[in-house]
This record gives sequence, structure tokens and C-alpha cells, in this order.
Amino acid sequence: MTEYRNPNAGNPDFPLVRLLRGLWHFLRESAGENDYERYRIRALARGESPAEAAEFYISRLRHKYSQPNRCC
Repeated sequence: MTEYRNPNAGNPDFPLVRLLRGLWHFLRESAGENDYERYRIRALARGESPAEAAEFYISRLRHKYSQPNRCC
């Protein structure tokens, strides 16, 4: 018995694949996962040497929590 495989499942033009890729991109942007990649590309374009990923995220956390938050 052969297993059915959708021939369009790997096709990047297949609507479901586009939807899932778009959703994945949205989730990564929302969570800030692309921040380091974006920073690294911009630093290299300016001719600077980018910080390591761990250093980048630690500096982001320090910046985030160093500002007073008056919420709630």
C-alpha cells in the first residue's frame, strides 16, 4: 500500500505553505527573535563588528529593565 503525498506540499506557492510561513514570520517578529539578525545585518552594513548574540540579548534586557515602569 502506497502512502498518499500531496505533490504541492513543498511548493512555496501553495497557499497553505505561504500561510504557515507568514504566520511563522509574524510570530518570530512579535517575539523579537529576529532582532539579533536585523541588528547583525545593520552592524555589518555600517562596517562595525556585531556583538555576540548573548551579549546583544543581555544588553536588551538591561535596557528594558533599567527604565522605571509605572504600569499598574
